[in-house]
Formats: sequence, C-alpha cells, structure tokens
Amino acid sequence: MTATPADTFPRQNARTLRFSLGRPRSFTVSDDGATVLFVRSASGTDRAGSLWRWTEEAGEVELVDPAQLLGGADEELSTEELARRERAREAAGGIVGYTVNASFSLVAFTLSGRLFVAEVDGSSTTEISVAGAVIDPRIDPTGQQVAFVAGGRLHVASVAVGATRTVSPDESSSTVTWGLADFIAAEELERSRGFWWSPDGGQILAQRTDDERVNTWFVSDPATPAAAPIAQRYPAAGTPNAEVSLWLLDLQGGAVRVDLPDDTEYLASVHWSDRGAPLAAVLDRVQQTMTWVTIDRGTGANERIRSVSDEAWVDVVPGTGCWDDDGRLLTVEVRDDDYALCADGQRLSPPDLQVRAVTAIGEGQITVLASADAGDQQVWCLTHGGAELLSPAEGWHAAQGGSTRVLVSATLDRALPLTTISTATVTHKVASYADHPMIEPQVTLIPGDNERPRIALIRPHDWDPSKGPLPVLMDPYGGPHHASVAHHQGAFRESQWFADQGFAVVVVDGRGTPGTPSWERAVRGEFAGPVLDDQVVGLHAVAHAFPELDLDKVAIRGWSFGGYLAALAVIDRPDVFHTAIAGAPVTDWKLYDTGYTERYLGVPRDDDDDAYVRSSLLGRAPGLTRPLQLIHGLADDNVFVAHSLQLSQVLTEHGRPHEVLPLTGITHMATQEDVAENLLTMQVDFLRRSLGIVQD
Repeated sequence: MTATPADTFPRQNARTLRFSLGRPRSFTVSDDGATVLFVRSASGTDRAGSLWRWTEEAGEVELVDPAQLLGGADEELSTEELARRERAREAAGGIVGYTVNASFSLVAFTLSGRLFVAEVDGSSTTEISVAGAVIDPRIDPTGQQVAFVAGGRLHVASVAVGATRTVSPDESSSTVTWGLADFIAAEELERSRGFWWSPDGGQILAQRTDDERVNTWFVSDPATPAAAPIAQRYPAAGTPNAEVSLWLLDLQGGAVRVDLPDDTEYLASVHWSDRGAPLAAVLDRVQQTMTWVTIDRGTGANERIRSVSDEAWVDVVPGTGCWDDDGRLLTVEVRDDDYALCADGQRLSPPDLQVRAVTAIGEGQITVLASADAGDQQVWCLTHGGAELLSPAEGWHAAQGGSTRVLVSATLDRALPLTTISTATVTHKVASYADHPMIEPQVTLIPGDNERPRIALIRPHDWDPSKGPLPVLMDPYGGPHHASVAHHQGAFRESQWFADQGFAVVVVDGRGTPGTPSWERAVRGEFAGPVLDDQVVGLHAVAHAFPELDLDKVAIRGWSFGGYLAALAVIDRPDVFHTAIAGAPVTDWKLYDTGYTERYLGVPRDDDDDAYVRSSLLGRAPGLTRPLQLIHGLADDNVFVAHSLQLSQVLTEHGRPHEVLPLTGITHMATQEDVAENLLTMQVDFLRRSLGIVQD
C-alpha cells in the first residue's frame, strides 16, 4: 500500500528537524556589502552545518566542510556546550555559529570543541591547539586574536602563532565562570554571549558569574540507575540568582570591575563598537526598570545615560541598547500602546508598529523587524524622513545587512522560506537544500484585534461534510513571546497532520501572546484566567462561523506553556474541554525560573504569593474529571520533570485517573528522530481513545 502524506509526515518532520536542515541561516554581511557568510548543511536530513560564502563574482562557495575537518570522526560536545545549545534551542551540529573580524578576512568557529580560524577567501583553515573544549570563540575586530571560554575561564589565542593565554583572573572557586552568559540571560533575556571585544582589540568586557548562592537541582536518568545525577544550578522563582558582575580585562594585564548601578539584578545587554563608549543595560529584580550606562575604559566607572520604568515590566529587545550613526542611544520603549523604537528617548517608528528587533544600523538608516499584526513580521527601514517597508506586508520576514540585504521570507503560499541577497545591481536567490514537506497546510485565518484573539482553523485535506461533524483539537502555545497564528506554512504543518487524522484543529493566540503592550500585559499577576478565557472565546468564535465543529468532542494539546494551558483547560473547564495532552507543562510556577516567572507574577513572598496560587495547577488538580496525558522528558533542565511528577502525585492522591509518558534522555527539545516521530502518532492514539473516536 502506498504511504500517504499523513502516514509518513511524522518521520519526515522529525528527520528534518521540522524542515530546518538544509536551509541557509546565520547570515553575516560585510560592511562594504561585497561578501556574505552563512551556514547551511548539505541536505534536508544532514545535521552538520557547513560555512558558506557568497560574492557577486563567485556566487555560493563552501568555505568549510566539517566532515573534512573531523576526518570522519563523530562530533563530541562538552557538557557546557550542550547546555549552551539547549538554551539557544540549537539542535543541529557541525558549524552552528561563527564570528568574523572587522575587515571580513578571517572567521573563527568551533567544531567538536576544537578551535578553528579560516580565511574568508578560502585559502586556508587552521586549527589552534587548545587544552580543553572550546566554547563561543570570538575573533577580535583587528583579526589578530581569538577569545574563547574553556574550563570556565576566558582565554585569548594569537591567530598568527597559536599561543594561548588565560586573561580572566585566577580563581579556585568551582562556582565561578568567566565569559559565559548566565542561565537567566541565555534562557530568558535573549543574551547568549558573555564577553565583548573593544574595537581596537586591546580590551575585553567580560561577565563573571558566581553560582554559589543559586540552589542546586539534579537531572537524573532513572532508566540507567548506575548513572550519577547531573547537578545544575537553577534559580527558581523567589530564590537567589547568580551573582553577575562585569569586568574590564586589559590584554596587557589588569582587571577592573565595572561599577554597575546598585539595583542591578540582571545584566541585560552589553554593546561595544567604534560608534562610541561601551554600553551596558541592567535590570532590577522585578524587571520594572532598565538603566543604560556608559563605561569608562580606564576606571570601570559608569555614567547613567537613560532609565526607563514600567509598572508591568520592561522588555529586552534584541539589537537595542547601542549607538546609532548620530551617536544616539537606541531603545525600544512603550509609547501609546506601541513598542516604539526611540533614539535618546525620541520616537522614530510610526504609530501602530510593534518593533521586535534592530538588525542593522548605518548610513542614516536603521533596519528593524516589526509587526503591524502579530501574525506577520515585516522588515522596515527607519530614517530621519520616515519609515519604508522593505518586505511584503504579509508573512514572516527577517533581514540582515544594509546596502547589501539578506531577506528571509516565509509565507502561507510557500512551503519553505525564500532567502535572497540583494545588492545595488543583483538579487540572488540562495539555494536551500531542505526537504519539501509532504503536507501543505490549508489554513483559514480569523483576524483578531486588541479585544479579540487571533485564530486559525485547519481542516482535513479530505474533509467530507457528509461524514458528519469534526471533533476539535485545540493546538495552542498561548503564552508570552510566541505567536502560533503566524502567517506562514511552518506554523501549521503539525496542526495539518493532526487535522488529517480526522480533526478540526483550532489555534488561538489570546492575551499574553505577542501583540500590543496592553495585550501582552493582560497576564500580569495571573496566567490562568486570561489565557484560558481566550481559548474558550476563540473556540466558540470558530464554532459559530463553522458549524461543522463537534463541540461535544473537544481536545487540547500543548508543549511547555502550551502544556500548562492544556492541563489548565481540562481541569478548570471540563464543560468545554473533554481531554488534554500536556507536554512538559509548568505545573507550579514556583518551580520555574526567576527571570521569566517573576516578570509576570512578581517575586513570591511568604506573605504574598497570591499570583502563584492563582496560576498553579497543583491546587486545582483534584478537580480533574476528564482524561489527561502528561508527557515529559526526564532530562529536561528547563521545565524539570518534577512539574509533571508533582501534578501526577496530587492527582493520584485524590484518585484522579491520568496517564504519564516519561521520555528517557529527552530534554525540553524532543529532537531524537524516533521519539519525535512516535510522539505524534501516540498522541493521536490517546486522543481517539479518550474521545471515543472509532477509526475507519
């Protein structure tokens, strides 16, 4: 029998890492626009990224093939590098990142923990011998040295002679690391790096992190009882964070601690370029005030240049906290219910545009990623004269570069994103080796506004109205930072596969998901009420418009925040939701990290933790009356398996039947091919059983 797309899609989806393999990514454009570097693997199933170069004269040229450098050996990654990739949600291998010097002549990268430097012209690739596994190498702007972390210390290697020396101060403490982003910065503040070169290559600003006061948690492998548990410092809500400080390291010798404001809890960002003095942005513990300071290169003294406060929270926006060409500080601040790009506090972006990131600055222009509708993301160029749209209005678009621009566009009418490089004279379509998906989503969108959620409806390809109403599967994420109703095919492929199993799949982005500041801030102080109410509102809105939905058979599934929402829905609203699958759910927000949880629910205190009680699943668990399946990776170091186990314990104590599916060796990202494939098919089996659906 010939396999249908529905029969084979789960394996293809898993094998291709959701069709990300083989696609060009991680672009860097030279200042003169003549050269573009990027990473791409050799096929849609090859996880090993190679380094590529594009020029108008030579086209696309492979600079570094990881297989050749490793000589056929398997890649080996340190525990620290695996943790760094987990924070970055990086599941691929080979070359996953690189840095390039100011003249764009040399590029540095790691492969299997080894340090390499390559000529951008392709003439040579050289390994620099280093003791220990190398993490996050960054070449200095002059191209003479490469700084990197190994063994928790910051080192510098000479490119010319390969000599390596340690530049961070000697310390014997096992809880101190230099040059790495702390857990909260990497997981919640979108800051993955921990050191920054001066433009002249003579100094480094480096983060020092001391985890001594952070609670130690353990990740174990019960399936291998002889294996010792792995200790991890985890800052749960209401407990101490790591002690983070910033230091000026002079390569001629000497270390000076930077004088940051007294209320600093989080180091949000650091910026050092030839446009001006080094900058740091810091947040207080409740994340309601962000302060930007300049740093004196000699003394480490700071000068406050701007401070912004918000009674809810202040957002950390990628690419901001830096100087523009006119020497103004670029920030994103809330103005008239918009996330507005500002220069020295003066608004630059037009009304009703939500600025999400700054990607390029130069020649009097600032390139930003912004949304007029949360389901779309456009590329805009902001100048003194106004704003120009550089991408199509619909779809999900991103860009790098200025005069030479790399544009990545994902839309509902294309199976895979289209990547182009545009110069003043040519537009080049960058080759993608990604597999073509076996499923093309057919999506009906119901627009929302600042009063109503955004909704997507996905029905089976072979839906026949004569066969009666369709059972419903709600498929949300539903929480901050992620739009599920995004206007591109990649957002709905898994939903379409579930639809082709005989469901009407409904995806709802309610309050708390990306939108205007007031829309996102509706969850301040309580996760449970607003997010669940909007799922019900969205379901009823779709059912009113499309009567083929069977509201007597409604299921809900989700992962992470979506897992929390799924369990919440089936416990609190059994009149609406008849079964649920909760993957890696946060069940007690006191067990989740400080940076995320306290931003929305505040710092829990013994005499005032109402927000945590209202948002927890544990206290409401005895009310479960519907089928619930819990899925959790035992190696999850983000949402620890304790969340599902504690919920299961409460349910068991109160005699509430449920299922628990533990995933041995699986982290928060279930990227292992067999596991990822079978998770989809097992979920369908559970949904059919619990809803009483008999398969034809």
